[in-house]
Amino acid sequence: MAAISLTAISQDEDIVQDPKSRSKIDAARAAYITERLGLTPQEAEKFWPVYHEFAQKRESMRKDYIQARRNGVADKELVEMGLKIKQQELDLEKDYSGRLMNIITPQKLMNLRQAEGEFRQIIIKQIQQRQQNTDRQRQLRDRNQKQLQQRNN
Repeated sequence: MAAISLTAISQDEDIVQDPKSRSKIDAARAAYITERLGLTPQEAEKFWPVYHEFAQKRESMRKDYIQARRNGVADKELVEMGLKIKQQELDLEKDYSGRLMNIITPQKLMNLRQAEGEFRQIIIKQIQQRQQNTDRQRQLRDRNQKQLQQRNN
């Protein structure tokens, strides 16, 4: 389960590799979370540097796992690595939760995880919709080319 959850969590990070797109997503994430948590300007000013530091460390852990999968590490090792990373993430989350509760209320901190999940689902849905649109356009183009070839023959 640890391996599966790490894979699922990393999928949206893996899909978007273009730095420009990544930057837009990060800005949208900040706006979404700020609004969803109802951060005051004072809270946001203190919250975002701590959150970004936490997110970078968490992403670094996940990248290690993704790299191991790409390198063909054995399944048993991946399971063990996934569990180890989940524990490290839990320890990291405990540390940063304490730091964040000095900035925002416990209620806002509890809503943070939900807001992150909601945002992730929004992005995944948008990516899937764009892919479907691209696939439809490709199918139409292929069909039109086929029809033209049939007319020319």
